[in-house]
Amino acid sequence: MTFKLRRTLIAACAAGLLATTAFAMTPTEHKAAKDSISADYKMNKQKCNALKANAKDICAKEAKGTQDVAKAELEAQYKPSAKASQKAAEAHADAAYAVAKEKCDDLTGNAKDVCVKDAKADHVKAKENAKVTAAQAKPADSVAEKAANVAEARKDAAAEKNEANYKAAKERCDAMSGDVKSKCVDDAKRMHGQT
Repeated sequence: MTFKLRRTLIAACAAGLLATTAFAMTPTEHKAAKDSISADYKMNKQKCNALKANAKDICAKEAKGTQDVAKAELEAQYKPSAKASQKAAEAHADAAYAVAKEKCDDLTGNAKDVCVKDAKADHVKAKENAKVTAAQAKPADSVAEKAANVAEARKDAAAEKNEANYKAAKERCDAMSGDVKSKCVDDAKRMHGQT
């Protein structure tokens, strides 16, 4: 090995180590970040006290969701992995769902029921997308194995999304009656692959 090549390899390794440590988070930084997230949550929750009725409930869900997402993203940064990234994506989905569902409380009757089913369908979609992304990021022994794992995750995700979308569409049909309602339900089944 020539001196020039050896020097280049050493420089490349050193640069790689510096880049890795530059992005690594120390336990002290991790604890400080966790403390900051807790302080932000307390401050955001306090702001909710000035609100009334459902606006206060929505504010509280937003504050809690922001805290949960920040914690999950912090863990994904502190100990990066496909699983940690999936948990962060799921935290986003859960937070959005909690807020959307709380906003539905401002409605009544079928409009509220439809709102809840739509929120649930969006939640299922986001969580299933996170599972597919995790399958794509997960290492496998071969390209074929990885492709099979991703295809299976996509198939499962599509089935879950279709079922959630069907339930939301069916809920819209409940505002109708008679033959119109029956046709609406049949159309929803067909459109979302339900039998």
